Amino acid sequence: MDAQTAGFDPETLAWDKQGGLVPAVVQDADTQRVLMLGYMDRDALETTLASGRVTFFSRSRQRLWTKGETSGHVLELVRLEADCDRDTLLVQARPRGPTCHLGTSSCFMQAPAAALAELENLIETRERERPPGSYTTTLFEAGIARIAQKVGEEGVEIALAAVTADDAALTGEAADLVYHLLVLLRARGLGFADVAKVLASRSR
Repeated sequence: MDAQTAGFDPETLAWDKQGGLVPAVVQDADTQRVLMLGYMDRDALETTLASGRVTFFSRSRQRLWTKGETSGHVLELVRLEADCDRDTLLVQARPRGPTCHLGTSSCFMQAPAAALAELENLIETRERERPPGSYTTTLFEAGIARIAQKVGEEGVEIALAAVTADDAALTGEAADLVYHLLVLLRARGLGFADVAKVLASRSR
């Protein structure tokens, strides 16, 4: 949970507009995919802030409901923001398992996500689980020197493609470079977010 969210004041919301409830749009903090829509009352919001796990008010059961209280697929709060009218919440969270009761990552079947973040999540899973037969597994087991070598090779290939090949070949080589770079960062205990912080600092 970030510092701004920790100091969020529930009393600043326009509770009276919708009978003491506000819609809460839940978004994956890493992939940016919209996961679900729920409703919060004051108690649900205060429980969310205090526990760090996203909690809603169930209109059908007329009680508080913490996502994952039976399945274990909780939503860990990262960031909270109200819209300009203070009557809707954007809840950014990290899901621990499927969000939808149907077993999918989102209740919106076609909800898009950031491709880079999804790839990074997959690479993290491969490093942790090391499934046999996975190319990513072979890279991690080969070690940082081999991964760094692959990044160098892909860098040369993309440079050559830029001057000798068509757009399809260039974008294909770019994808290969990005993939191997993410593996290298992960092998060093880093992620693209660390690179993004450097980029942000340079744009000021």
